[in-house]
Amino acid sequence: MEGASLIYSTIDKLFFGLTLLFALQVPQLADQYHQFIAGAYDANQWQIDGYQTTADKYGYPSINDMIEHHLKNDVESVRDDAIQKQSTLQRQNDLGKGLQVFAEGNLIEKIGFMLSPSGWPYIDKTLKQFTFGLPTSTEGILFGVILGLLLNLVI
Repeated sequence: MEGASLIYSTIDKLFFGLTLLFALQVPQLADQYHQFIAGAYDANQWQIDGYQTTADKYGYPSINDMIEHHLKNDVESVRDDAIQKQSTLQRQNDLGKGLQVFAEGNLIEKIGFMLSPSGWPYIDKTLKQFTFGLPTSTEGILFGVILGLLLNLVI
C-alpha cells in the first residue's frame, strides 16, 4: 500500500507542477496577445489615415460619408471596396476597445476580451507566434498559482 501511495503522491505533485506551468502561460498569452492587437491597431490606423486622406481630397466631410456615397455607387467594385472600408473601421473600433481593456483592466477582464467575439479572431494568430515563458507581474504569477491550484483540485 505504501508504494501505491508514494506513486499517487508523485503523480499528484507532477500533475500540479504541469498545471501550474500551464496556468502561468495564461498571463504570458495575454501579454503577447496585447502586443499583437497593438500592432494590428497601428496597421489599421495607417490604412484608415489613407481613407481620411482620400475623403479630404474629394471633399467628403468624413470617411463614413465617403463610404455611404460609395455604397450607393452603380459600380459593384466600388460598393465592395466601401464594404471593406466599413469592415476595417469596425475592426479598428474593436481593437481600440481591446487596447483599452489591456491598458486599464485586470487579467480576468483581459482574458474575457480575448475570448469575446471581438477578440477571438486574434487568438489563433497569437498562438501561432506564442513563446512559453514566466509572467513578470505579481498579478500574473498569482493568477497562475491560483489557477494551477484550482485545476489541480478540480482534476
